[in-house]
Formats: sequence, C-alpha cells, structure tokens
Amino acid sequence: MAVARSCCARAFPPFECRPEPDFSSIPPPGSGRRWSTTLPAGRSLSGTGGLSSLILRFPPNFVRQLSTKARRNCSNIGVAQIVAASWTDSSASSPGGVPAATAVDAAALAAVESPVDDQIIDGVTAAADAVVQDSLANDNGVELSSFNNDLGSSNFRPPFLSSDGSLAIHAGERLGRGIVTDAITTPVVNTSAYFFKKTADLIDFKEGRQTSFEYGRYGNPTTVVLEEKISALEGAESTLLLASGMCASTVLLLALVPAGGHIVTTADCYRKTRIFIETFLPKMGIKATVIDPADVDGLKAALDENNVTLFFTESPTNPFLRCVDIKLVSEICHKKGALVIIDGTFASPLNQKALALGADLIVHSLTKFIGGHNDVLGGCISGSQKLVSVVRNMHHVLGGTLNPNAAYLIIRGMKTLHLRVQQQNTTALRMAEILEGHPKVKRVYYPGLPSHPEHELAKQQMTGFGGVVSFEVDGDLMTTVKFVDSLKIPYIAPSFGGCESIVDQPAIMSYWDLSPADRLKYGIKDSLIRFSFGVEDFEDLKADILQALDAI
Repeated sequence: MAVARSCCARAFPPFECRPEPDFSSIPPPGSGRRWSTTLPAGRSLSGTGGLSSLILRFPPNFVRQLSTKARRNCSNIGVAQIVAASWTDSSASSPGGVPAATAVDAAALAAVESPVDDQIIDGVTAAADAVVQDSLANDNGVELSSFNNDLGSSNFRPPFLSSDGSLAIHAGERLGRGIVTDAITTPVVNTSAYFFKKTADLIDFKEGRQTSFEYGRYGNPTTVVLEEKISALEGAESTLLLASGMCASTVLLLALVPAGGHIVTTADCYRKTRIFIETFLPKMGIKATVIDPADVDGLKAALDENNVTLFFTESPTNPFLRCVDIKLVSEICHKKGALVIIDGTFASPLNQKALALGADLIVHSLTKFIGGHNDVLGGCISGSQKLVSVVRNMHHVLGGTLNPNAAYLIIRGMKTLHLRVQQQNTTALRMAEILEGHPKVKRVYYPGLPSHPEHELAKQQMTGFGGVVSFEVDGDLMTTVKFVDSLKIPYIAPSFGGCESIVDQPAIMSYWDLSPADRLKYGIKDSLIRFSFGVEDFEDLKADILQALDAI
C-alpha cells in the first residue's frame, strides 16, 4: 500500500496582494514588453525534482493592479503558468497548435496590457483553467513534486561551497528552498495545517500520488530548510527536528529500542539522559549496561552477553569531556548488529563528523552551539533516510514539534556558526592551558590538553576541541561558590554554547538533590566548575577568571 508522504513537500504560497493601484510600471499596449515564467536551462517540473529553482515572474506591481476578483484568481494563473512551463520541456501543445506556455503567457500579458476589469480576469482565469483541464486530460494531472534541494543533499557539495562555514550559511537556501521567494532570508511559515483544494487531492495524498505536510506536526517549509542545512553539515541523508535535545534523545530511544531490549551507554553523560535510561526505559523492560567511555572490553562483553540494540553515548561527554573512539566502537557494534548513536552536542558539526566516522545517527541539542544565541530550544537527529524515518514516525505520534519561529532563529544562528565555534575553540584551549598551570586549580578537563585521557583520540577525530572547559578549583563547596560569584562576565546558568559565556557548579546546578557521597558516585566534586566560553574578547575573559581565582 502506498504511504502518504508528509515531509519535504513543495507548496506555492499565494502572491502578496495590496489594495492601492499603481499603473506606473505597466508597459503601453504594443510596446513589445512582456513578462513570462521561465525555467533555468535543463530544469523541468516533471518527475521528482524540478521546483527548487522556480520563481514565478510577474511584472512589477502586477498583483496590486488587479481587482478584488483578480486577486482571488492570482494563484490559478500561477498554477497554469507552472503547468505551461512544464509542458515546454515535453513539447506539449495547447489545442490549435499553440504552445501551452505561449497561450498562458499571452493570457497573462493581456491582463496587464488591457484595462483591468472582471471580463479580462474572467478571460485569464478561463485560459488558465483550460490549460489545467487539458493537463488533467492528457498528463494525468499536475503533481507538485516533493522538495528536492540539492544543497540539502549529503551527496552534493557544490564547488563554490567548499567549507563547512559556507555550508552553514547557504545550505538549504542558496540554490532553492521549499518556499518560493526572492527574499535572502528564509521566511517563517506560521500555520498549523495545510489545505487541499478538493477531496480528490486529499485522496491522492493519502494514496501516495501527491505530497503535502498535511498538519503542522508533520512538517513545515521553514523547518525543512533547517533540516537540509544540518544534513549538509553532517553529511546525512535526512535530519529530523524536535522541540529540544532531550526530546530528540528520548524519542530516538523509544523508536529504535524494542520492549525488552538492551542498550549500552556511558557513565559520564547528561544527567537527564541517565534518568530516562535508568528510570523510564525499565518500565518497558529495557535494560542498560553502563560502561566507561574508554572501556572497549566492557562494550564487547555487553554485546556478547546481551541482544544489544544500540550503543548510545555522548562524545565529548558531559561534564568531563571524555571522548569515545567512534570509528572503533562503530566497527565493534556493527559486527554484532547493534547501532551506534552519538550525541555530538559538545562538539558541534564543525568540530566532529560522527557519521563519517561510522556512527549510524548523530544527535544535537540545537539549543547549544548550533543555535548559539541562548534564545531558542531545539534538537535534531541526522543519519540515513531509513533510520530517521523510523524516528520521524514515532515523533509524529508523540509530538514535540519544533516551532517554525524557533527554526528560523536556529537558521539565523547557523549563519555565524563557524565564526563562533572558531572563537570558542581558540579561547577554550588557551584558557585551559592557563588554568592547568594555575596554583589554585587542581585539575582541568579538556580534550585539547595532552593531560586529557583521550587527547590523542580527540586529535584524530576532531578538528577543534570545543568551547567548554571543566576544572576543579583547590577548595571546598563554598570556596568554589566564592569563585563563581566573583566572576563578572559569565552568567550562572545551566546551558552552554552561546555567544555569552556561562558558568555553573554541577554539584549545585545539576546534582544538588543528591548527597555529597552520591554525587561522588558520578565523579561530581563540590569544587567542579563547567565553564562555557562565549565569543567575548579573550583578554577580558582571561582577566575576569584570574581575578576570580585571586579572590579565593
């Protein structure tokens, strides 16, 4: 049975209509000036691709020159022009031997070269309807193809976008997107549902002959742009957006792990992820084996002794920034039929390519480095079309949809992703080196330092070490509190990856409900600090941290 596709659909919004008439730019009759809809050379609307570069070209102020009745029919004229343009590739003709595109262009031209009244509009509408009806009779209908944007494909990196920085700016947008507009920035499409012109179209959609998002929970043109941008950066076939990073992790696990299944994860991880694995998954009979990030033998034993569905881990981890050998664990797990899921939030797509190293899926909290401005929540899952589709189906049931306004903010944030990450990488490494040599700092956790247990591995699988540094000051809980409170630049907050620097004391921020002894089971000491470096000037941050250390 054909499955209705409700993602990546291409839809044409109505043209913008303004009431005030303006005839200044209408060419005089007989001047020879005309406008038409054309396609780029070699592009066709037939088949599966073709709409990604189409822009309907009406004369300046065309819509504003039309009567109220004309505005109601603008979209019909546009559809007719699309049909006509598509026919030019197959040499189809309208009755009487006149090319369909010529017939419709002539009708549209007549509308702007003549006094605008209802009779003219009726004539244009009739011409458009004639083309559409002839298309239905001879071509089995006009189907708007699914959104096919080359820049969103992991298999296509145009030569003029050779770097991740350029892709972060232009992927999903520069060569076309699912919203027909000449605006540089991607518009926000605020809608909760998508309509069908007639019941036959709805049936075609349900039976797989026509595409639509159908409902806001299933997709949105704005979010599709962001999905394709992330796919391009990760080298993924598909990306799914969700309301938060935690939503991405939980929906993924619910979708991929069967009841009574078994997973493997690492000890060092985001606490809410651990809570979900230890508290909620057991209700479904799902068990977990927890290993050290570097315990390859422990991973092999878990795979040998259990029917493991997947290995889920962060790399780098939170808060100790441990690194997992993604290539090695992928090879080990795949031999046993287990999937490898990497949460790469601390790395960002610019510092690490988990899919290229062998992982099956990569998860990010878009709230952090990718969004980068501490103003939006979001999460994403990228990987093969097959696996992402399984998670997408679960997501459509559970909800947790990313709002298109949030998608726009993340798209906006990604324009500066490479600039921000470069600055944060540099600042974090330089400060980690300074902190490691400071007498009031007992230990520094940062993969860019030779003292880090996975430093050599990090150099192999990362191009930068990230903007977060964890370290322990020489003192107790209150000494550490005094250090944090003496800082003037960073905010005390539970996030990271944004333009503003953020500092937190995990013992208080994330584990305050546990006793000191229970916190130590997870390696959380009262003196531990997690510092997320923003894009402030390095010298300012350095001076602030040093003066705070002097205060304790």
